[in-house]
Amino acid sequence: MKYVNIDNTKWYDRVWAAFIFFTRLPLWRMHQPPEQCFKTVVEHWPLVGWLTGSCMAAIIYFGSMVFPYSIALLLALVARVLLTGALHEDGLADFCDGFGGGGTDRERILAIMKDSHIGTYGVLGLILYFALLFFALSSMQPFYAALAVLAGDAYSKMVAGQIIMFLPYARTEQTAKNHTVYRKFSPKAGFSLFVQGMLPMTPLLYIGITEGWLRWDLIIFVPCLVMYFLYLFVNRRLHGYTGDCCGAMFLLIELSFYLTLASNS
Repeated sequence: MKYVNIDNTKWYDRVWAAFIFFTRLPLWRMHQPPEQCFKTVVEHWPLVGWLTGSCMAAIIYFGSMVFPYSIALLLALVARVLLTGALHEDGLADFCDGFGGGGTDRERILAIMKDSHIGTYGVLGLILYFALLFFALSSMQPFYAALAVLAGDAYSKMVAGQIIMFLPYARTEQTAKNHTVYRKFSPKAGFSLFVQGMLPMTPLLYIGITEGWLRWDLIIFVPCLVMYFLYLFVNRRLHGYTGDCCGAMFLLIELSFYLTLASNS
């Protein structure tokens, strides 16, 4: 890939780079955007959530018409893992291993997180995460669960993406797993990120508020609160963030979104 200044790249190249980076779709075979576009992938992270959230929502809603609801939920979870290549789940496992086994030693935490092997903390973290996610979604009716994942995926990515504005990257570009350091949002990119994250929330908010079962303030506020405490935790231990932190934050923030909705069901 040739070097091109980010500001001179086309918007569709930056979007294409985000879909290449965050999914396992063979989009790179059709078009390869300039390498510098991968520094902006977080700016379009919620847009990728439109795809993954829509796939999950369709499988949950239509799958429940064919299979028992629990099987439809499992198929939806499997579909997202396959679509993303377990990118975020890998981040969560490394996050749990690093912070669980590294203590307060910053360099040890970073070394453990970079290790490709999964440890006890990572296994337990994934088991607990998937168990809570499954039971939170299963507590909702299929239609509302479909609306929830459509909204929660993009919204949680929007919230999690803010970490790159609050903290510096914990490694250098050369030692990063993907050799990429994300750039901070410009005002224009920040507004675009907000629209990407909030637009899929509209159907859930409209139907939930109209029918009187949704506390819109809680589902907006609780994920942001979780993000804040995760930021404090990561800042205290690492004084920066990594790609694994971004992936783990997204999944934990999204889980808090579904648990909040489940408490209203």
